[in-house]
Amino acid sequence: MIGRIDRVPLRDVWKHEASDFTKWLEENIEVLNDILDLNLTTAEREKDAGDFNVDLVAEDDKGNPVVIENQLEKSNHDHLGKLITYLTAVGARTAIWIVSDPRPEHINAISWLNESNAASFYLLKVEAIRIGDSEPAPLLTLIVGPSKEGREVGEAKKEMAERYEIRHKFWIGLLDYAKTKTKLHAGISPSEYSYIVTGAGISGLTYGYAITKHAATVDFYIDRGKGAEKETKAIFEELLSAKDNIERTFGEALEWQRLEERRYCLIRKQITVGGWRDDPAKWPAVYAAMVDAMMRLEKALKPHVQKLKV
Repeated sequence: MIGRIDRVPLRDVWKHEASDFTKWLEENIEVLNDILDLNLTTAEREKDAGDFNVDLVAEDDKGNPVVIENQLEKSNHDHLGKLITYLTAVGARTAIWIVSDPRPEHINAISWLNESNAASFYLLKVEAIRIGDSEPAPLLTLIVGPSKEGREVGEAKKEMAERYEIRHKFWIGLLDYAKTKTKLHAGISPSEYSYIVTGAGISGLTYGYAITKHAATVDFYIDRGKGAEKETKAIFEELLSAKDNIERTFGEALEWQRLEERRYCLIRKQITVGGWRDDPAKWPAVYAAMVDAMMRLEKALKPHVQKLKV
């Protein structure tokens, strides 16, 4: 015969969170070692953390403090705040939060904290069970903890945030410089993305700057929209028929990209002086090259764009 597991109300087993559950966990800290990749020892209750008292502070096998916060109820913001406060107060790098009912938003919060790589956070669910007439037994389940994948996601997010910040600074400098030379992008705000564009006076036609880590482009972008692919290609062909005149005015060759597999077309000039990842001291030279090319591109294309029958 196989017995059936029955859940037991937690307060029937531990009537008081601090004096009963926390005391029991202090005396049975090894139950956490059974489910976590830790080796905790010497747990102490009600350890001072400034003006607060931590439920438990244990040590790992290297002697580092580990903060443990217990909550025999649904997780809440107050206890999450306490957990982070205690962690910093005792100088720990590991925190364990034990609750009876983890809310989805707190599961997400712990996952996010683990991505930061600042500390390791574990969220556990505690239950009490019995089989038949047996004595109640604790059941601890790991809901979320640190992982290699989470750290990698965190690093990727950090790199992306840094990339956005640097590009934003790059565009601020470029637009400030461009305003001293031309009004073409005067009404455009700095972006965190890899490109900024402004209209050419006809819907679907734009002049744009684009940057990569170590290079840049100035572009004339043609895209009349979904369902108007034939019109887009026709505009490109009409400008292409004036290629010799356009390139002569521009002063050098351009890239003419009809892009059969795409909805849009491009007329482009590569700038190889540098990009957003290069030393900011080099950015003024990049700005000068980009704005000069953009001014020449507009001058070369503008009379032909104005003649388009669209």
